[in-house]
Amino acid sequence: MISFAGGYPASDLFDADGLQAAAGEAWQAPTRCLQYGPTDGLPELKTQLLALMARRGATCAPQELLVTTGSQQGLDLLLRVLLGPGDTALTEQPAYPATLQALRLQQARVVTVPVDGDGLDVDELAARLASGAIARPKLLYTVPTFANPTGATLTRERRLALLRLAVQYRFVIVEDDPYGDLRFAGNAVPSMLALASEVHGARDWVVHFSSLSKVVAPGLRVGWTVAPAEITRRCVVAKQTVDLCSTPWTQAIAAHYLEAGSLERHLPHITQAYRRKCAALCDGLRAQFGGEIAFHQPQGGMFVWARIPGVSIDALLPNAIANKVIFVPGKAFFADEPDTASLRLSFAAPNVDEIREGVARLKRATHATRTPEVTSAPV
Repeated sequence: MISFAGGYPASDLFDADGLQAAAGEAWQAPTRCLQYGPTDGLPELKTQLLALMARRGATCAPQELLVTTGSQQGLDLLLRVLLGPGDTALTEQPAYPATLQALRLQQARVVTVPVDGDGLDVDELAARLASGAIARPKLLYTVPTFANPTGATLTRERRLALLRLAVQYRFVIVEDDPYGDLRFAGNAVPSMLALASEVHGARDWVVHFSSLSKVVAPGLRVGWTVAPAEITRRCVVAKQTVDLCSTPWTQAIAAHYLEAGSLERHLPHITQAYRRKCAALCDGLRAQFGGEIAFHQPQGGMFVWARIPGVSIDALLPNAIANKVIFVPGKAFFADEPDTASLRLSFAAPNVDEIREGVARLKRATHATRTPEVTSAPV
């Protein structure tokens, strides 16, 4: 089976040697690795993460940063402290399914905003807010850089416009940024957090999540939240009731890995590989499908979002599985009114040859879906 389904990074690109060296350094203080740690994170890891954020253009204070057990925990904690039942939460559509699940668990009223090839349609959001069509939201969740599932990146102009809307209507922008370092084409766009300094008052309305899961290894379970100090303080209290602290052992490994400069040295190997994989997928889709398929080619990240007009993806999926290729149907990413002709393809995990073969299998499955075998009636 060739899988375009999972949002897993490529296992063969893990920097096992660099992580083993960092683990050895961490184990020089075994008691520190094995004992409980501070709820907000090991100081040495926070120091490295603050330096990393500064290199990304966002200066942060220690009291604004909370280490979490993956960035998904950061979202869970934030929703616990910000949202009550019935509060309005905005999301881009399509959106990361785990976010939709988390919002529903908090009994939020989920309101969706459409996206295009340049990310969230900020003009549409502004119009709906101005008209009163959207009640004052508590927050807006977005993956503005190489979004999951669309792969789209919000332009700088739209980011600034969104920051101005957040200040005007007093809602929190929840910026999820697990893929920002995975750029392999085009020019980098500053994060919402980095751009907040250009809009008066905007820094008070931005919460930023990031993670080492996609750029180092998900098994470390190291993520972090940057938020206004009072929000961070409340998230720390909430975290104390959830897991007390993230694992000190893997935090120490991450701290030594970052301190050694290993991330900066290894990251080009990942982005170069993903560039080749993305090109293989997109070139294969054009060659196999021609005008039958529509998609946006991303400049980074892990995903291609595609539509096959006139084909029910629900009908395509079993044919794809029969042809030993799998993907995620697009409807999984919709809070309402799903696009039944859409699908998400992840190019990160399979190798280039598998990607090419997987696209050929997907084409055969699509052909079988368009022209199902007709069984003649007995005479």
